[in-house]
Amino acid sequence: MQSYDEATAFLGEWGPYQWTIFFFLSVTIIPNGYVALSMVFLADIPQHHCRLPNSSNVTTGETSFINLSLLLPMEEVDGEQACSKCTRYRIHMEDGLNDTTRETEPCTDGWEYSTDRYISTIVSEWDLVCDNNWKGPFTTSVFFLGVLCGSIVSGQLSDKYGRKVVLFGGIALQTILSFIQLASQSWEMFCILYFFIGVGDISNYVAAFVLGTELLGKSERIAYTTLGVCMFYALGYILLPVFAYHIRDWRMLLLALTLPEILYVPLWWYIPESPRWLLSQGQVEQAEAILKAAARKNGITHIGTIFDATCSNTGPVNGNKRAHNYLDLVRTSNIRNITVLLFFMWMICTIGYYGLSLNTPNMHGDPYINCFVSAASEMIVYVIVWLLMRVSPRRIVTGSMLLLSGSVLLLIQFVPSTFQIVTTILLMIGKSGATAAYTIIYIFSAELYPTVVRNMGLGACSMASRVGCIISPYFTYFVAYNNILAFILMGSLMVTAGVFGLLLPETRDQPLPETIQQMQPMSCCCTSVKLHRCTHSFFRTTAHRDNCPQEGDTS
Repeated sequence: MQSYDEATAFLGEWGPYQWTIFFFLSVTIIPNGYVALSMVFLADIPQHHCRLPNSSNVTTGETSFINLSLLLPMEEVDGEQACSKCTRYRIHMEDGLNDTTRETEPCTDGWEYSTDRYISTIVSEWDLVCDNNWKGPFTTSVFFLGVLCGSIVSGQLSDKYGRKVVLFGGIALQTILSFIQLASQSWEMFCILYFFIGVGDISNYVAAFVLGTELLGKSERIAYTTLGVCMFYALGYILLPVFAYHIRDWRMLLLALTLPEILYVPLWWYIPESPRWLLSQGQVEQAEAILKAAARKNGITHIGTIFDATCSNTGPVNGNKRAHNYLDLVRTSNIRNITVLLFFMWMICTIGYYGLSLNTPNMHGDPYINCFVSAASEMIVYVIVWLLMRVSPRRIVTGSMLLLSGSVLLLIQFVPSTFQIVTTILLMIGKSGATAAYTIIYIFSAELYPTVVRNMGLGACSMASRVGCIISPYFTYFVAYNNILAFILMGSLMVTAGVFGLLLPETRDQPLPETIQQMQPMSCCCTSVKLHRCTHSFFRTTAHRDNCPQEGDTS
């Protein structure tokens, strides 16, 4: 029986159909680049101090430092004296300004926030400082908790109802709730909405990734997953500091980022459903109709029957096809081992990527410039990844990028505290390695899992990675108190994940598996490429011999 790639080879490469799919699906990824990372600016902490009884006559500029030092306790911050942010002197008019006789008290009248950098953030809006400073990173964790739940739900919905429905459903959910979030009257309301925005965010991303992987051919697939998905993600990331620099109020910034998402509505009529998924559901006629329309767009008019009507790529279309669920990801020893390793690697990749991305305000220099440089460097990384993916084995590239990132983070402890620029450069290199690994692991996982559980597998891996996302804001929080220990822990985890990545089977130059039986077996670092090819050839021969093997067959 022909493989799907062989049956659709008549479409050619990079025709109008492929370019349309490439561009339209990539455009839907842009909001994913700024929705989560927008908290870098939405939840940044402005300079602040306790509100004083005569606060109308006191400012927070340099000229008022002497006045504030008489009214607020002094404390040491990074080796320098600064006014306390969480306490003030208990002022009695009869005591005058004798510092040594005054008692301290909490900020019972609230806080004064500097407007030098921001007009408002959610921190200044709802006083997320001092005893409530845990609410800032927790807000980001709530978003990633929504992403976690969305990963669980969207994968199964996508494999059951189709990639296209979940893609546009996720976009609609994210856009509508972002508009409602503008009217948030409390931090609790903001968090609840942010949770469901996270559900829509990951549903959109995974569905677009899988849909493009399945719609495009082998040669276009690598370009789509790197130069397409990742580049447009980085474009969204770049837009964030540009918008934030010009819009300093958090509500107006959120509005400016959300409005363009309305333009995605017309794309419903230009993006088709995945023929691979339709075949897995036994809908051969619908799959052929989409491919014939694609052929006409590419100028191909004479097309016969594309698929054998008695046998789809995943089994018979006669009703005996077994439904799949998440248990299939651990049903056999081979797919179970691959799933466990991918879970761990995805989790560590997200800790490295988001932990370093959200750390922008703690880095030396201007946060807008740091964020822009961080985003721009991702574009360079994605081009490098695209080039590497064309010539290098997947598992070698994945493991080496994780090892590079982890090793650089471990080196930071040896850099003197006075060399802030060197530390910043190392952090950028570490983030670039984490970005590369995070990019490749998506492609690698999509190629490892078969069509019948591919979206479910990516959804489950994404779900596992969200544990790392939920933790990552607290790594950033930890950096502010003990950056050396935080980077040692993060670096050690990434080095370990890099070593484990070498155990996965190689997928480069191999056809996408359609059934669980066609998945390649686990390997070890010393396993030769020849052994991989021989083993894979055995599975293909077995599949050909059995014509259309049943999914329940574990022989």
